[in-house]
Amino acid sequence: MDKMKMALLLLCCASFVVAIAEASEFWEDFYVNFGDWKVQYPGNETGKIVDLALDQETGSGFRSKYPFLFGQIGMKLKLVGGNSAGTVTSFYLASVYEKWSELDFEFLGNTSGDPYILQTNVFCEGKGDREQRIYLWFDPSEDYHYYGILWNKDLILFMVDDVVIRVFHNPKDLGLPYLEYQPMYVYSSIWNGESWATRGGAEKCDWSQQPFVASYKEFDVDSCRVDSHGEEHEDTHECYKKLYSSWYGQPEFGKLTKKQVDDLKRIQYNYVIYDYCTDAGRFNSTPPECARNWPQYWSES
Repeated sequence: MDKMKMALLLLCCASFVVAIAEASEFWEDFYVNFGDWKVQYPGNETGKIVDLALDQETGSGFRSKYPFLFGQIGMKLKLVGGNSAGTVTSFYLASVYEKWSELDFEFLGNTSGDPYILQTNVFCEGKGDREQRIYLWFDPSEDYHYYGILWNKDLILFMVDDVVIRVFHNPKDLGLPYLEYQPMYVYSSIWNGESWATRGGAEKCDWSQQPFVASYKEFDVDSCRVDSHGEEHEDTHECYKKLYSSWYGQPEFGKLTKKQVDDLKRIQYNYVIYDYCTDAGRFNSTPPECARNWPQYWSES
């Protein structure tokens, strides 16, 4: 690896560490938006850890107080252990404005001993159907792991710890929409997805194991807050301008490092179990954005 690429890699890693070190307390950026009687705050410092629970009555979740535009947003999760079949634990960004937009992490519960499946999806201005599913290479119920999204004008990265598992490059030149003027709220939840989540709905929730608990901590929001909740375009324009002076808007973060490319290839070849881009039964032709987001089609740099 040449010196320039090494410098960029170190800069990226340093930014990741700083973001985690400056993680906020829950109360600063979030509030419980449903199932509040199922939410617990364990530990000696209230607000550092939040436990969401699901039982046969309801699930629970939280949402950010304000939407954000661009930046790095993430948190650490420890998922439901044991037989979590039928449960869905989520962390996602969503816009509730003119055209629905969403960036998803959905963790699909498993029967005891089987690996968790992580499903990611990208909705841009109402256009979704971009699901990708992978097996995680560790047990996410044993300890906390970081899940985050880096979002700028050039690309969107989905990260697990320090590994990029998916990239979505700006496809506007292909005539497709991208998330530019779409402030996004941050959501997390646990809910009953037994109709589809585990083996297509064949495995249901074992309610004798309730409550199912997922734990969240180290809330990482390094982004531009849209105080008007997107109702005033001036705030959105200010965040767009801030992008160019922020670390995440610099040119080096608009492209992938060699390590990130290598990580994506490793994920693609070893852990992907479903990719909408290869679903010939679902699409008459390969969606046009797929070639630029598939590592095997990229030339070596």
